This record gives sequence, C-alpha cells and structure tokens, in this order.
Amino acid sequence: MCRAGPPPRGQAHGRVEWNHHHRRPGVRQTSTNPDPHSEGRGPGGCAAVLVLDRHGTVLTCTAELESLVGRTAEEICGRPATELLARPGGWSHPLPPPGSRAELRHAAGGTVEVQLDVLPLRAGADARYLVAAMPAAAAERRQQNEALVRALFTQTRIGLAIHDTELRLVRVNLPPELLGIPAAGAAAETSSVPSLEEVLLPDDAVAVREQLRKVAETGVPLVDWVHSARLLSRPEADRIVSLSGFRLEDSEGRFTGVAATFTDVTEQERTRQQLALVGAAAKRLEGTLDVVRCAEQLVEVMVPEFADLAVVDLTEAVLVGEEPGGFAHGSLLRRVALAAADGGWPDELHPRGMRLRVQEQDSHWMRPGSAVLLTDMGPVRERVAEEPELRGMVLPEAATSMLVVPLNARGLVLGGLLLWRTGDRVPFGPDDAALGEEIGSRAALSMDSARRYTREHRTAEALQRSLLPRAVVKISAAETVGLYVPAATTAGIGGSWFDVIALSSSRIALVVGDVVGHGLEATAATGRLRTAVQTLSDLDMTPEELLTHLDDLVRRLAAVEESEASPDGSPPDGPPGSEGDRGGGVYGSTCLYAVYDPVTGHCSMASAGHPPPVVVAAGEAAGIADLKPGPALGVGGEPFEQLDLGLPPGSVLALFTEKLLSASGESPGERLRRLCAQVESAAAPQASPAEVGRNVLDNLLPEPPEQDLALLVSRVRALPASMTAAWEFPGEPTAVAEARELVIAQLTEWRLEELAFTTELIASELVTNSIRYAGAPVGLRLIRDKVLMCEVSDPSQTQPRLRRARPTDEGGRGLFLIAQLAHRWGSRYTRFGKTIWTEQLLPPG
Repeated sequence: MCRAGPPPRGQAHGRVEWNHHHRRPGVRQTSTNPDPHSEGRGPGGCAAVLVLDRHGTVLTCTAELESLVGRTAEEICGRPATELLARPGGWSHPLPPPGSRAELRHAAGGTVEVQLDVLPLRAGADARYLVAAMPAAAAERRQQNEALVRALFTQTRIGLAIHDTELRLVRVNLPPELLGIPAAGAAAETSSVPSLEEVLLPDDAVAVREQLRKVAETGVPLVDWVHSARLLSRPEADRIVSLSGFRLEDSEGRFTGVAATFTDVTEQERTRQQLALVGAAAKRLEGTLDVVRCAEQLVEVMVPEFADLAVVDLTEAVLVGEEPGGFAHGSLLRRVALAAADGGWPDELHPRGMRLRVQEQDSHWMRPGSAVLLTDMGPVRERVAEEPELRGMVLPEAATSMLVVPLNARGLVLGGLLLWRTGDRVPFGPDDAALGEEIGSRAALSMDSARRYTREHRTAEALQRSLLPRAVVKISAAETVGLYVPAATTAGIGGSWFDVIALSSSRIALVVGDVVGHGLEATAATGRLRTAVQTLSDLDMTPEELLTHLDDLVRRLAAVEESEASPDGSPPDGPPGSEGDRGGGVYGSTCLYAVYDPVTGHCSMASAGHPPPVVVAAGEAAGIADLKPGPALGVGGEPFEQLDLGLPPGSVLALFTEKLLSASGESPGERLRRLCAQVESAAAPQASPAEVGRNVLDNLLPEPPEQDLALLVSRVRALPASMTAAWEFPGEPTAVAEARELVIAQLTEWRLEELAFTTELIASELVTNSIRYAGAPVGLRLIRDKVLMCEVSDPSQTQPRLRRARPTDEGGRGLFLIAQLAHRWGSRYTRFGKTIWTEQLLPPG
C-alpha cells in the first residue's frame, strides 16, 4: 500500500517539463526536518497494514510491519494480533479499538508505540478488518499537518492558494467576493477555478505567474515579494500584496504544484511609499540655496511617484529675493519648474518661464491654508471654458484629478505647487492631499531659505562691488581692467578684491588682495583693508613701507576684535588668528602692492603672503615676477622685500588672487603655467586689458568657481619725453633765478602761459627752501599730463610742515602760499631724500 508508482511521463507540448526528483537547495535531512522523499518508507514512516479476521488473527501484512517489529510475515501471519503487543491483554476484544494507541514488541528487544486505525472490509461470518499501525511520532506529524492545512484554509487574514503543475489556481482560502470570481470558483478541487489572468489585471497576472514559474522550475522558495495585484473586477483600486511561494512535491519527490501565501500590504506599502517620498523630498531639497533649483527638485520628486504632471508657480518677488507680498487678484507669477511622467509637456498648458497673473476666481487656491483637492474635473472645465489664460494654467486635457498645494512659509505665500493625475491612475484622495501638504511645507521652507540667501547674497555682492573701483581705468600711466568672479557655491561673496590708485607724478598703484572668510564679514573686512591701503598710498610710501604699516594696522584690528570676542574683555590665549579669534576677517589676509612710474618705466612691488604677478614684457615671454612674498598680514616675523624692475611700454601685468590657481583639479604649478600661457597668448599688442582678462578667465574657468577670485590686468604706458622736463641745480642762491627762467620757457613751449606766474612762484619757493635747508643737489621736474605737476627733490629726509605764520614772523609763509596756489600738494620720501610735488589744473581747452 505504501509503494509509489512510476513517475509520470513528460508534459505535453506547451507545458513545463518538470524535474520530478529535483531536491530544493538548502534543505537537508535532520530529525526535525525529515527528507520528504524518504518519509513513510521505514519504521518511522507510513503505516504498516495488517488484515485480520473477526477473531483477530493476522491473515496477511505488508513489509512495513516486518520492519516495524523485526519479524517475518511467516512468523506473524496465522497468529493472533495480540501477540504483537508488548503487554498481552492490552485489548479487551480480539480487534483493537479504532484510533487507539498500543506498544508493539520488537524481536530485538524494546517497544514501538503506534497508533492503530481499524477499517472494516466486509461483515458477516467471514468478516475482514484492515488495521493500519503508524508510529506515534509519524501520526502526530500527520495530525499536525492536517491541523495546519485546516487552519490555513479556514482563516482569511493570510491568503493561501494552491496551483497545479500548469500553475492553474485549484484551491484558495479566501471567499469569492474578495477575489472577484464566482462562488463556485472557491470550491476546493474544482476544475472550473479560473486562472491568474482571469482574476488579476494582465500586467500583474504576468508578473505573479513569472515568479511562480521560477519557484516551480528551481525549487527556490519565493519570500516576501511585494507587487501590485489589482483585481479585474476592481481595476481602479490599488492592491499590493506580499507574496511567498514554494514548490509542492509528493512523497516520491514528484512535482505536484506550487503553494503561495499572500497578504494585503496596500496600506503598509502606501505608508512606506509616502515616507520614502517625504524622505526623498527632504534629501533633494536639503542644502539647495537657489529658489528655482528648489522648485525643479520638488517637481522631480513628485513625478512620476506621486503625480503624472507637476508645476511650480512662484511670485516674482520671491525669485529676486524680496519678501512676497499678499497673494491676491493681479499678483504676478512665473512658471519656474515643470515635469511630466511621459517626458512631454501638454501643449494646452503654459510652458516654463511663462508669466501668469492671478485671477480673482482662482486666488483662493493659493492663499495660506490647506491643499485644495479636486477629484471631479467637470466643474473645473466649465469654470475655465471661457478663460484661456486660466485654462492654460490649471487644466490639462487628460487630467482626472488635481491637487493645489500652497507653498506657505512663515505665514507668507511664495507660490503654488499644482499636481495632476491622468489616465487610469487612481485619483488623488484625502491621504494624498495630506502628503502633498507635508512635502509642500518642507519645500516652501527650503525655498524661503533660498530666497533669504539670495537676498543676502545680492546685498553682499552689491556691497562688495561698491567697494571695488570701476572695472576699467584709463590713465596716462596704464590701462587696467579689474575682474571679480563670485563663487557659484553657497560660499558666495568672499574676500577677493583689487584696487587701482592714482599717485602723484602720474604714477599708478596696482593692488590685489584676499581676505579670509565669506559673506558680509569678509566684505566689511575688504572695505577696511582697501580704505587703509588708499590712506597709506596718499603718503607716497614705497611698497615695502606701505605693507609694514598695513601689517601693524591689521595687528591692532585683530587685537581689538579678540578683546571684544572675549567674555571678560581680556584677550584670549593664543596668537591672533587662533581658534576662536575672529579678527574681523583681516588677520591672515594677503596683499600685493605694486607702483609703476610712467616717466621712468620703473615698477616696484612687495607682497604680504600673496602670489607674485604674471609679467609679459613687450616682445618677451610671460613669466612670474621674481618676488619673494612676505608673511600674511598680521602674522609678522619677517620684513617685506621689495622687487624693482623696468617695464618697457606695452608690457602687461596680471595680478590675481591665489584662488585662481585652485579653481580646478590641477596642481598649482600646472595651473600657474597655464595662467602664464593664457596671459601671454591673450596679451597681443592690439588686445585691450579687458579682452586679455576675459580670454584668460574663459579659458581657465570653463565652469563657475567654487570660491570667489579677482584678476587685475594692466598694460603700462610711458609718458612721451615731450611731456616732461627735468633739471638739476647746485646749492647756490643763483640757481633760483635760473629755475624761474627755465620754468617760464618750458611753459611757453607747452603753451601754458596762463600758469607761468603761479608755477614760477611755486618753483622759486620750493627751490629756495631746498637750497637753504637741504643743500645740493636740487632737482626740478615739470610733468604735463592731465594736470601740470611741479616737483622739487633734495637730499634731506625732513618733511616740510605747513603752518600759519604770525604777522611778526619773517618767514614760514612759503608752504602756506603754495597750498593756496596749487590744486593739490604733498611730499614723499625717496631713497636719496624727499620730493615735494604740486598739481595745478590745466586751463580749459
């Protein structure tokens, strides 16, 4: 009775050819996990069968009984069955009670507990009874199996479906109405049970069948596979199940079908998807400080996971960083971002960049409050039928539902997020509206942060640019252009700066620097440094002297800031610039200061921690000036060294901030070589400094830099010899008269007779003072440029001092008289003494 028949032959054409003896990977035989292919073939297997007469005599038995008790059939047959008992007399009748248990004696010793089932074969005097003796452990397992199957098929919380070898649905535990099939289809073992394609939508049925087919072919169980399982009877209802499946085999290992368990996880999956969508939105919006990019990120998150179409319309004020006003009739919006699930934007909707004016009838949709959910688009179509502007704003033809989410932040409406679902997709519901509100709220806060950042960034940029000189400066000494490039990242405005300062005697000072930090603090520090440099430049110091004084000033500023930063007013421990030191942003700043004289062609420069400039002398290759930078401002420790060099007319100087060398992934050395090559190639004689600067930045910065930087390009010029005149006199009184005659003659040659009297008086007074107080040699130089300059040089290091003479004083009126006659005057130290200079405005024409 326990003999298994031969395995079935292969399937007919069109059916899967199963490997009936395939053993599932990962399954091994243990005492608690018996091999399903061997269970029931030994002492611990299926029932041993005996046939008894009405007196309890064994007429015949199966081989399993021989194995069970260790006796042959000849020893058993013809004997009372009670002789098999370990305790004779255990039965009160010749036959065992049905369903009873007994202990059989084994020939080798010991006992075997069995469960006995009695089945009458025929009655009467020739009665026969079939007795099945199954080991108690196997009987208990069978009962447990039956109880498990019974429990699974009688409950409905966990779906259970049995499929045959062709994966047809043959048995299911759920009531028919839950599957959308006739009641007859739920009856067990009924040939009319429909297939998966008759229960599920085609796409879902194909996906489920493919998973079950893999289980049937490989024997590998399917565990917790989550997928859509929408019913044909209710295609509009989302239904997601968690499906597990395993292969079914008989005791001989032959494939008999696939069992699948499934649970409805629609709500759990919807919650998970909602949380994932909120998380994705938060991640995408985090750290975005551009309003338009925030809007783009928002629609990219919402489509296609949440909606089929999405747009963001923002007020114009928000886009420029201003505070949004009241959202009412007439408010101006701009469509800044949109997305479509199929990639194509509907022609009937307004495109990106379109400016829209809010109509009175739709302004309530965008006011602060909850999202507006529209599941019936009929009234909306009627409402906008005669208003093409509004129709193009809110109504795609394929829309089946609409969700309008106001983008509110701090009680202000920045704009609106409009979402549509189309086609067969489930319309928006109240849960979707709540989710849209949550995501819209997060997006609005990000947009408001970006808006405020935009406003602060523009304020800082405007302040920074107001602190820089005009971009192009054309004077006799040089033509210069300054280029400032703010950072394209959140760093924004930094501390890079430049300046072009006109000095006495037609000279020019070129300055470039870099302040530590970003934002308004760095901008304020830039203004302080630039003001300090301009003030020190008026003293006509040499570059090394100017940087020395500037370094002292930075040290004082840093000390003041340190004292203000300390809670008790005392300076904190550590040097300036250490942790916790703010230093106003000036500590550690760098500066390069260069002075060019167009009369002599001489250029002198010094650096405080700043890279030396690129020099392209006329007709020569570009190179880096042989200047050794000193320490950064405020650091101290070493003196500043000055470089002096001659520049032929037409030479190009390129001063830059160090950030230009680190604006890409190249090494600073390679970047510096590229900079020299770009300056050299761009510095053609016919190219203006503006063209040189733009070409250099276009080639070195293909993308916006991560840090701000500055580039100052200058093409130097020489004053023609005809515009200057210079003389040197001995320290004798007669030199004064000669100086007056030479001045008058030169002004007559320049046709400046109108200035002859005042210039003669100024030269006479200055030469007289030099002869009297300084001694020889005394130099006199006239320069005719935008103004008329008169310079007198002597070997004395004593600076003249302007004072008001008393009526009784015999002298002391010379400088006072010069100050009244000249437009400007001043003095400067030189390596060999000092020079007093004056400027007079040229007569009109």
